[in-house]
Amino acid sequence: MTAEPDSTTISGIVERVIFRNDDTGYTVCALKTSERAQPLVVVGNCAAVWEGENLRAEGVWRQHKVHGAQFQAAHMFCVEPTSRNGIQRYLGSGMIDGIGPVLAERMVAKFGDQTLEIIEKESARLESVEGIGRKRREQIKSAWNAQKAVREIMIFLHTHGVGAAQAARIHRTYGDQAIARIRENPYRLATDIWGIGFKTADRIGASLGIPRDSIHRAGAGIIHTLQVMADEGHCYAEDTLLLDEAGQLLEISGPILPQALEAGLEAGVLIREDHRIFLPHLHQAETGVAQYLRRLQ
Repeated sequence: MTAEPDSTTISGIVERVIFRNDDTGYTVCALKTSERAQPLVVVGNCAAVWEGENLRAEGVWRQHKVHGAQFQAAHMFCVEPTSRNGIQRYLGSGMIDGIGPVLAERMVAKFGDQTLEIIEKESARLESVEGIGRKRREQIKSAWNAQKAVREIMIFLHTHGVGAAQAARIHRTYGDQAIARIRENPYRLATDIWGIGFKTADRIGASLGIPRDSIHRAGAGIIHTLQVMADEGHCYAEDTLLLDEAGQLLEISGPILPQALEAGLEAGVLIREDHRIFLPHLHQAETGVAQYLRRLQ
């Protein structure tokens, strides 16, 4: 039996992004390190990566049968470059609309290792660079802000255990408001984002310090309990049984569960008929079948 190789850490400058899937975050890049004359190939999932960035990766070496030795990264972390050459490659990589390789070279020649800080804090000074007028400068600043927002969202989500594919779906759904919405109620992810269930949302909630007896957690737990029952063939649950099952799942008790149930009914994410509680799509299916049978009769 072959032993698993020990995990190790490498770091360097991203020389080239060979392949990237923006939906999943799967990335193949060439990394230039101080220990090797030739760039090495790093493969893994990363929130965002651009040429010229400093990258730190944790993982193991693998031998690909076609492409040879590759570093298979379990975790990849990128930070903005600080050297003139790194900044020039970074800006010239296409990450910012309005900046190509030629303009990146001019900007770095003008501002040196302060270029990124100039874009961030004193963007009006960019107009002193040949080829940048007011319109181009505004375009660059707008694109810079947008790119920064995306990166901050991706890093925030990765920090709280969200994978690259899920992070991309969250950003597409919430846009620049992603961090604020998740901080307010991470449990909305279970209903808003395909592929994220209650357990993932609950892990994120715990990471953010959401109390276990939060009404958001209680409401999401009730919906999850109904979904589990539906998987077992039940279209509804009696309210008392539902609250008991949800209480055991969430390990909470007291008035918060009945309050969460009433909040869900008022919001329309739950439907009540007498003492029976439905998820809306199952209630619609039940009543739809009954109406269809009446029409047949």
